Amino acid sequence: MKRPVAVIAVIAVVFGIILLSGAFFIVDETKQAVITFFGEPVIIILGSLPEEMRADFDKALRAYEQEKKTDLTVKQGAGLYMKIPFLQKVIIMEDRVLEYDSQPTDIVTKDKKHLLVDNFARWRIVNSLWFIQTVRTEHGAQARLDDIIYSVLREELAKSNLVEIVRTENIPTLKEQITTGREAIMNAVTKKADDASRRYGIQVIDVRIKRADLPQENLNAIFDRMIAERARISKQYRSEGEEEAAKIRAETDKTVKIMLADAYKEAETTKGRGDAQAAAIYAQAYAAHEEFYKFLQSLEVIEKSSSEKDQLIMSTSGGVYEYLK
Repeated sequence: MKRPVAVIAVIAVVFGIILLSGAFFIVDETKQAVITFFGEPVIIILGSLPEEMRADFDKALRAYEQEKKTDLTVKQGAGLYMKIPFLQKVIIMEDRVLEYDSQPTDIVTKDKKHLLVDNFARWRIVNSLWFIQTVRTEHGAQARLDDIIYSVLREELAKSNLVEIVRTENIPTLKEQITTGREAIMNAVTKKADDASRRYGIQVIDVRIKRADLPQENLNAIFDRMIAERARISKQYRSEGEEEAAKIRAETDKTVKIMLADAYKEAETTKGRGDAQAAAIYAQAYAAHEEFYKFLQSLEVIEKSSSEKDQLIMSTSGGVYEYLK
């Protein structure tokens, strides 16, 4: 009799351990959970639910309780929790920001350019009740985000030209100017994708373009256009430089001419003063020694009017001869 009792006791202990292990579970700081009873949520364990999302969650909670005629228990925070073994099931979900990365897709812009757009997004679960009722798993959420983000991205990029998609702001030296830019486009995509995802309990935090490549057959035409654009800019710079150089040379020539004219004026004025002073000195000296200067002038006249081979014939009745006697 003792042996069957011991076996029953061991079985009871093992069964009790199994029950206890199935009754308790831990929710990590990075997780949130929903406890279901035969597939229907009965307890919701919230993570770090943002305050601005609380109103949507409370609205979903009231709508579910009215529809199912039942009350849901809401708890919050990480820790050790208990459930009914075998009857209740725990669904653990991420409370952190998650990553969505799509495959490159073909999108046509407003100016009929084909782009291979590779985009990514950041999202999180903000309403675990709606999430369980709609997509249930992260894989299901990724599939739904594929549809939403691609649809919104294609719609927004179709409203913009290629130059607006690849640029964020205007560049003064370039001819083509933009009115929106990639930043504004992606903000609009994020807003619309977030609005469309809220009914699934998902918040889309940010959507960005990783790469936007042209098809290979269009690259040569784009490169030729870029080369022509750069050539135009360089030609413009050269013409502006030549124009500025011509202005500088003209201004310099003007300055030089003014300086030369002023110098010539000053030189002539100084020369005139010198000639006047010399004439005054000559006149003063001539007045003091009139006969001597007449003699010197006569000699100068003879010197300038004859050479070594000339024979000089002078009258003895006057003139120069008077000084040579």
